[in-house]
Amino acid sequence: MNRFFSLLLLSCLAYVAQAQRYEFTHDDTLRGSITPERVWWDLKYYHLSIKVQPSDSTIGGSTVIAYKVLKPDQTLQVDLQRPLKVTRIEQDGKELTYRQDGNAYFVTLKKPQKTGQNERLTVFYGGKPRRAKNPPWDGGFVWTRDSTQQWFIATACQGLGASAWWPCKDHMYDEPDSMLISVTVPEPLTDVSNGMLRRVTKNGDGTQTFDWFVGNPINNYGVNLNAAQYVHWSDSYAGEKGKLALNYYVLPQNEAQARKQFQQVPLMLKAFEHWFGPYPFYEDGYKLVQTPYLGMEHQSSVTYGNRFRNGYLGRDLSGTGWGLLWDFIIVHESGHEWFANNITYRDVADMWIHESFTNYSENLFVEYYYGKEAGAQYVIGCRKNIRNDRPIIGVYNVNKEGSSDMYYKGGNMLHTIRQIVNNDERWRQLLRGMNKTFYHQTVTTKQIEDYVSKQSGHNFQKVFDQYLRDTRIPTLEYRLENGVVEYRWANCVAGFDMPVRVCVDDANGYQNLKPTTTWHTFSAKGATSINVDANYYVNVKRL
Repeated sequence: MNRFFSLLLLSCLAYVAQAQRYEFTHDDTLRGSITPERVWWDLKYYHLSIKVQPSDSTIGGSTVIAYKVLKPDQTLQVDLQRPLKVTRIEQDGKELTYRQDGNAYFVTLKKPQKTGQNERLTVFYGGKPRRAKNPPWDGGFVWTRDSTQQWFIATACQGLGASAWWPCKDHMYDEPDSMLISVTVPEPLTDVSNGMLRRVTKNGDGTQTFDWFVGNPINNYGVNLNAAQYVHWSDSYAGEKGKLALNYYVLPQNEAQARKQFQQVPLMLKAFEHWFGPYPFYEDGYKLVQTPYLGMEHQSSVTYGNRFRNGYLGRDLSGTGWGLLWDFIIVHESGHEWFANNITYRDVADMWIHESFTNYSENLFVEYYYGKEAGAQYVIGCRKNIRNDRPIIGVYNVNKEGSSDMYYKGGNMLHTIRQIVNNDERWRQLLRGMNKTFYHQTVTTKQIEDYVSKQSGHNFQKVFDQYLRDTRIPTLEYRLENGVVEYRWANCVAGFDMPVRVCVDDANGYQNLKPTTTWHTFSAKGATSINVDANYYVNVKRL
């Protein structure tokens, strides 16, 4: 058996073992895989038109789906989750037949689909959407009222999927190039969605329609709807690509608090443009919108519910004090504009690409304003939240993300990788280059792993395997005898070879070691202990 086949077999066995820990359904496969009915057409544009009726918690409307034919086929999959129902589907004004299979609808097209041609489909639907039980984690539609008993409505659907409230091609691999979102709400409610507001139309029946246009590619779960009696103010930010429009929407009773707290937005933009490059959606602007839940990274329409307090609802997740100097939701959810909305995972199993880099962005924000040591203290302090319960990478093709360790462990993995790169400017250019290389794209874990290794000049494959695909914390084992130190990596994946920085007897200065899983030695006369630089997320053990 050759080495490549052995590694492939081990990888497959690990995947099967993880998959067997869960029971997946036919719905999971239809939702999470690139089915034959999805693969033959390339999504180009959506026009979502939706009417919101708070009085009976119903919604209804249509989605125009424009697409390009990649290869001829006559069956197309559209997704809409129960209890919502598709009522009619049309192409070129002709009604089409379809069959429902769980949350998927398979449409039989009458018109011959020819390679290279552009087509469009209109899907009409309605009903009572799934209510969010604990948004944003257990998402759906949020129907609530504010402190003055006025309607306060929102959507949040990461993981669950956008098809929980509108018909779409609900898989992350394919995004439209642009989108029009038309939301009709009862007066005097205001709808705030993604992109730039084109017009507001009073309909003469006590409702008004808000048309929002998104001029950039957008992932499905990034689309949102927020309806309330908002007050609005605007500003601008002089950024790397010019003037960026800033718009803020909050409840009237919170305006004074919000005007003060939201002054952190330009500070966030300055720090993140430094580290990651230009804000990815200048054409669509940046909005911060108050919602009845904690917050989410909806593209160009970041939602906020952190009660106008610094920290995470007033708490410092790192326990160091640094997390109380800034608003967690403003920083974290806006960081997703670069990692989630600009660079988007192709399969939810790779959600770490969103959450690990964005968790790490908190550390970089702290560093930008309070110094490198403060940033390091913050990310190291977050280690207490790591569970090491299951791998960070989830199960592919069934819409299953990995462990929540993708946040704190993922952030510490990136901080560890930075130590090995050992060149702060090179590291910054790597992060900026990543956002340029994968600008407005969906990506796989392999693409990100290969990019980091190539741009850093170091093969990080074993490091990624250890932290993304294994639950063990690598341990530097050592023995001291007669002035000779023996050391190796243990509690790790086969072939783990991560360089590490160590200090002998807490003396001034570190030295770099290149341990493997076999024993190595170096001389250290009089040494009594070896300590690893705390910036590396590893354990150390004397035998």
